[in-house]
Amino acid sequence: MNGDVALRFFTTPWTVGISVALVVAVAAVAFTTWRRSHFALGAGVVEGLRVLIAVLVAVMLNQPEWVEEHRPEERPTVLVLHDASQSMDTRDVASPSGVAVGLGSRRDAVVALADQASWQPLADRFDVVIEPVSMAPPAVSTDLAAPLSGAIDRFAALRAVVLVSDGDWNAGGPPLEAAQALRLAQVPVYTVAVGSSTRLPDLDVTSLDCPTMGVAGKPVRVPFTVRSSLPTERVLAATLAISSGEKISKEVRIPPMATVSDWIYWTPPGEGDYTVTLSLPVEPGEILADNNTRTAPIAVRQEHLRVLVVESVPRWEYRYLRNALSRDPGIEVSCLLYHPGLSKRGGGFKDAITSFPKGRDELSQYDVVFLGDVGVGEGQLSDEDCRLLKGLVEYQASGLVFMPGWRGEQASLVGTPLDELCPVVIDTARPDGMASDGPRRLVLTEAGRKSLLTKLADSSQDNLAVWESLPGGQWYGPVLRAKAGSEVLAVHEDAANEYGRIPLLVTRTFGAGKVLYMATDGAWRWRKGVEDKYHYRFWGQVVRWMAYRRNMAKGERIGLSFTPEQPLLGQTLTLDARVAEASGEPLSRGEVTARITAPSGASDTVRCAPPGGDGEWGVFAGSFTPREPGTHAVVLACKETGDTLDASIFVQGSVEEGTGQPARPEVLAEISQLTRGRTARPDDVAGLVESLASLPDPPPSIRRLQLWSHPLAAVMLVTLLGLFWIGRKRQGLV
Repeated sequence: MNGDVALRFFTTPWTVGISVALVVAVAAVAFTTWRRSHFALGAGVVEGLRVLIAVLVAVMLNQPEWVEEHRPEERPTVLVLHDASQSMDTRDVASPSGVAVGLGSRRDAVVALADQASWQPLADRFDVVIEPVSMAPPAVSTDLAAPLSGAIDRFAALRAVVLVSDGDWNAGGPPLEAAQALRLAQVPVYTVAVGSSTRLPDLDVTSLDCPTMGVAGKPVRVPFTVRSSLPTERVLAATLAISSGEKISKEVRIPPMATVSDWIYWTPPGEGDYTVTLSLPVEPGEILADNNTRTAPIAVRQEHLRVLVVESVPRWEYRYLRNALSRDPGIEVSCLLYHPGLSKRGGGFKDAITSFPKGRDELSQYDVVFLGDVGVGEGQLSDEDCRLLKGLVEYQASGLVFMPGWRGEQASLVGTPLDELCPVVIDTARPDGMASDGPRRLVLTEAGRKSLLTKLADSSQDNLAVWESLPGGQWYGPVLRAKAGSEVLAVHEDAANEYGRIPLLVTRTFGAGKVLYMATDGAWRWRKGVEDKYHYRFWGQVVRWMAYRRNMAKGERIGLSFTPEQPLLGQTLTLDARVAEASGEPLSRGEVTARITAPSGASDTVRCAPPGGDGEWGVFAGSFTPREPGTHAVVLACKETGDTLDASIFVQGSVEEGTGQPARPEVLAEISQLTRGRTARPDDVAGLVESLASLPDPPPSIRRLQLWSHPLAAVMLVTLLGLFWIGRKRQGLV
């Protein structure tokens, strides 16, 4: 750098007048005093100090500063930032003629601005640096703040910034705050906004929440969501195409400018890895057709679920439940009857057992446990049994179904470890429940109408009609209200208390598992007139819903589940690995790792550890945040047992930035206005270059040393006053 140095004063007529008057007055007094001493040398020195002090004070009144101006020797830099994220693939840029046919993408509309040749006219004065924004694969998010805030630190002679984007930022801090630093540094930002600020007429399949695992021969519910920006209502056929060649269509009614969620049922014909693709027809007036489809994978296997039913006496609900489960080819059932008052336990069937499973190794084999009219006490469950059941649900992702009965034994579970799992508050004042004078139906709540558990017919209207036609029960359990965090699926037809209608069908999630409370023992009556049609379907759905997470990926001695089951990009996945030793005992300590490989080939290793440091149930938990959409391959391995498990996790990419979103030019306009730049059109490259070329040279950096307020100035003044006082003392004037 080179520059100039100078001594400058900040004067006003008042400070100049006062300074001159002060110096003249003090000089007159000093001369008079010196003359009275007959021009003695000592007196002359003292009076000279007086005048010097007056001159120094007069100078300080005019605020002298030592100013150094440094002009940069390096060439100024123009930084061009162009948005390279996924939203730039949105095709909503009309041709220069304005005809909305054959719309181009935002990326293509600004491709010239990312070319060094477009900035060649500036080469004589500036160094032009072109950098992309959000180029890390798969470029699904935009952070406009980071490149703006870091520009000044990276380029010492930064003169201007050109920001080319659609303004659709969804990562980092607000870009307007980052532009504050550029404003203070007098660096203008010229923005180029591209894209339509209003959503174009379009149908967009925003999500396809296909489960990761299905069972051969059992219906699979495939939910999907469609977002419409069309101005009129459309009724169209959504088609689910299976990789095996099967196609299923469903009529969907989509209101104008609305988002609709629906589902299609598909029954996998056999085991294997399938791919399902949901597609919508291209409607008249629709501009974007490439977002009308979405694909997801699903693994279909033969199921083998183990269910434990624990009951006190063989009431009708138990008998028909046992029949429903034992006749299901995918379920292996074990039944334990305590038979109060009898010395021998069992049920006289081949699936009967005589004692509650002992230890974690025996109990952890069960996917779902039905707990009937039993409690804690002699000849029933023990406190240790309750603790093991809680651990089975919390750590092993098993399901637990509470089925109270008229004996009221479940009231004794209050205060035990199972009390924390129960989704309802038990009325201990009426442990044997309440009977009615006639049958009373279960009435579905809004959540119940949408739940897979209560799906007894294919359509919503038919399903509601089925539930209204089901025979009711004449007894309900001792329920006060549902606990916080529980989901009520059905309530009593007319019974209520101070908390509202009595909840009869309530679910909740506890730890890794699920819990269901069935506060009526009249489900067996649903067979009236239709035999097993609804009774078997309901309990089959309950078992599979509760065991789903436990069986997402399972080997002989190692299993893997994750939450959420349909993860979105950027969401943190919780991985739960369940590992058993060769004896079947859950592994308490070990080294468990999950090697996760993204679609691009990038891989991460997640080390899993027992949650809370307790490895009693052989559960090892870890977390992972996916950075790419698509299928992620997972290899779960345990060093101690030598077992490995191959699994996959499909990550949807719609949570972050995608195509079809409206542009946000107002964000870019605010940045330009704040930094005193301007906005430009994508096709106005020449005008943008002209504006940059007309920028003045960078202002010199100025370093100011304020002499009037410098500590040395105060020291000098005090020193002179001290010498003046000493001199007068020696002259005998003090």
